[in-house]
Amino acid sequence: MEISPTPVWLITNGATGSDVQARGVAEALGVRHDLFHVAPKAPWRWLAPWGPVAPGEVGDRGRFSPPWPQLVISVGRQAAPYARAIRTVSDGKVFTVALQDPKTGPRAFDFIWAPDHDPVRGPNVLKTLTSPHRLNAARLAGEGARAAADLAALPRPLVLLMVGGPNGVYRFDAVELDRLLALTDQAASGGTVLVTASRRTPPAFIERLRQWAASRSARLYDGSGPNPYAGWVAMADSIIVTADSVNMAGEAASTGKPVHVFHPPGGGGSKFDRYHQALAATGATRPFEGRLDAWSYAPVDATTYIADALRRRLSERGVVLNAE
Repeated sequence: MEISPTPVWLITNGATGSDVQARGVAEALGVRHDLFHVAPKAPWRWLAPWGPVAPGEVGDRGRFSPPWPQLVISVGRQAAPYARAIRTVSDGKVFTVALQDPKTGPRAFDFIWAPDHDPVRGPNVLKTLTSPHRLNAARLAGEGARAAADLAALPRPLVLLMVGGPNGVYRFDAVELDRLLALTDQAASGGTVLVTASRRTPPAFIERLRQWAASRSARLYDGSGPNPYAGWVAMADSIIVTADSVNMAGEAASTGKPVHVFHPPGGGGSKFDRYHQALAATGATRPFEGRLDAWSYAPVDATTYIADALRRRLSERGVVLNAE
């Protein structure tokens, strides 16, 4: 397969979260990019991220072959060997980036971003509290304009409720979901609740949310049909997010809007707990206790920060990305 000579290649394992991080940084850089998914077979899968790629995958007539891009951004352990191989066969001409700790040590890449809680350290490592995402100002403006007409007749305020699901840290069960919905009713009385579920939200939760939304001024996005998420984020007056999802909380904190975090039981001393303490310290979030407060803070915009740092590092290497 011949690959077009775009300035930036993104290589991920195909997970939605990985794609979001890679595309978010590429879009913040403002350059054209191609996205590739890799799924190495055994034994190459077992050897990742430290081992090589399968013979013939990278190089002349391989899946990844010249002309090389200026920049490769990889996300995750399975993608890391491909970026390393491209760096090698291009004689170091391709600048390589790993988003998330690649577990190979910092020298294997030219630039690494990782969240604060990851242990990786090095002069080429940038760490931030929140993760990169695609909710940039241009996208929010466009999606918000499209959502405005659809939401115009609904009672204000518009409250965005972002629901995750159970994990190994929080005891987020049906009882806690009902507690969250009761608090939301109390806080959003007279307004409209826009409810989004995540990929981890159990079917039973979605059915309960569907029943709840049907009996009040509310909209539910359950994962089917066009995703209104970015438009709803743009239009929301306040945001409520469940503590089990650090990514949703980080995206919400990038907006500058009040972010209320619902904490199910558990979490004490975990990385989730430390994350939410740190995010609250920025002024972006407050615990959700059944009321919607109004406050202002400087948006926590990791995506732009990462892209700016990467642009500076590229400049030090004499690389100016082609904005074609």
